[in-house]
Amino acid sequence: MDGEALQRAQERLEAAAATRVAPADVDATLERARDQVAALAATAAELEASLPGRVGDAVHDGIRAEVLPVARHIAEVRGLMTQLIRRVEGLETDLLAERHARVDDLGVLVDLIAAGFKGLDQRLARIEARLDAADGGIVLPLAS
Repeated sequence: MDGEALQRAQERLEAAAATRVAPADVDATLERARDQVAALAATAAELEASLPGRVGDAVHDGIRAEVLPVARHIAEVRGLMTQLIRRVEGLETDLLAERHARVDDLGVLVDLIAAGFKGLDQRLARIEARLDAADGGIVLPLAS
């Protein structure tokens, strides 16, 4: 083997050994990582203990803030519906009274027409009687 190749291999091994991390540095980094993981676990346990209560309070506050306006809207709609029902009932009563009045008007109109035809019938009977008495002509009844 060549001496120069051996020297280059030796230099590479020394360079690799120089860039290698010291075991003390690795231990220190692992110790810091363990401390940080322990702190993270403690924070997670604290959040796990307090989070449900805080979330419940936030949900309760949010619902209260949203439900009060909705309850007011529902009460307003209920009042408007009650007013609408009263108005519809009033219209129904007025319509029924109007219908009865129209039926009564129709009855009066039928009575007037019947009385008019009776009067006309009596008049025609008198005219026929006079014609019979005056000239002795034949009066034919109208076909109905």
